[in-house]
Amino acid sequence: MNGLRIPFNKPFIAPLELESFMKAVASDHISGAGKCTDRVEDLICSTTGARRTLLTTSCTHALELSALLCNLAPDDEVIVPSYTFVSTASAFALFGAKPVFVDSRQDTLNIDASLIEAAITPRTRAICVVHYGGVACEMEQILAIARAHNLIVIEDNAHGLCAKYSGKNLGTFGSLATQSFHETKNITCGEGGALLINDESLIERAEILRDKGTNRSNFLRGQVDKYTWVDIGSSWVMSDLLAAILWGQLQRADEINARRIDIWNCYDIELREWADRHGVMRPFVPEGCEHVGHVYHLRFREAEQRKRFIAHMKEKEISCVFHYQPLHASPVGQRFGGFIGQCPVAEHAGDCLVRLPLYNTLTESDQTRVIEATTNCTP
Repeated sequence: MNGLRIPFNKPFIAPLELESFMKAVASDHISGAGKCTDRVEDLICSTTGARRTLLTTSCTHALELSALLCNLAPDDEVIVPSYTFVSTASAFALFGAKPVFVDSRQDTLNIDASLIEAAITPRTRAICVVHYGGVACEMEQILAIARAHNLIVIEDNAHGLCAKYSGKNLGTFGSLATQSFHETKNITCGEGGALLINDESLIERAEILRDKGTNRSNFLRGQVDKYTWVDIGSSWVMSDLLAAILWGQLQRADEINARRIDIWNCYDIELREWADRHGVMRPFVPEGCEHVGHVYHLRFREAEQRKRFIAHMKEKEISCVFHYQPLHASPVGQRFGGFIGQCPVAEHAGDCLVRLPLYNTLTESDQTRVIEATTNCTP
């Protein structure tokens, strides 16, 4: 795959990020929770409106941190979409909870809010939603359901930093939200994540859990004269070296997202007639949603069509890849009660969805090649 002329993804680190990284290297602090970490956390809060941000080593670790903050007991349940990355479910299962899988909307592939209430039982403690492709879930409806049943809402916003719903930033609707800075994301430092905390009552404990279960943050603020072990936690603090790269990326966030949206829009305009003619579904962005051009996907009617399309594009030296396999039908998902046929929309997406190359340095000529190769394919 890496030898193909047009890769699926190509991370880009600009001189600004390299300059910031070298300054961090030259400083007297390169582990976590230093000056770079502090200023990135403050910037994310000021950008999104979150009350507190904690940088973590990955989005997976941010999800695990959120699971601990939910105080889950064995056999508690957390509602999750089936069409998502494994971490959305495994983070809660790791601490003894049972993930309960809900199918996706046909148009956005987000969790179908109309199916959530039927999945709630006396054991349900939380709802974790995923904003697929940075396109918002139906947060007003989901929050209303959560309030009616006294449930915590967690946003897995790995795809959608700076995306919005009704003018408000994703990641600021739930009590907790998680971000990813993996190399495939719009804003990246290679590997990394963040926990956004919107419920002030969770902030102090979140700091403790991230810091190996110690009250070190209180000590550094002068609130205690020494720090000690006060809770069960782990080492989830991002290195200041990675935070320095992230600082540079965040300075260019508007530029990065604008470029990706331009590429996304070009695909959508140029492929519309071909897709409609062949019954291929394109991404859908509901009114009131502002996305950031994270994913451009096509959904074929049948799995064999996707297989032929990927092979066709490979012949043209263009890398196109599928996305998630539905969790309810996976070996672990079936151990939690999932069964094939439970989530038909997620199953269809797992079989039939393909993603086109989308990265900031994708040139106009290369995108034209992708579009021409696509429209010359008969599914």
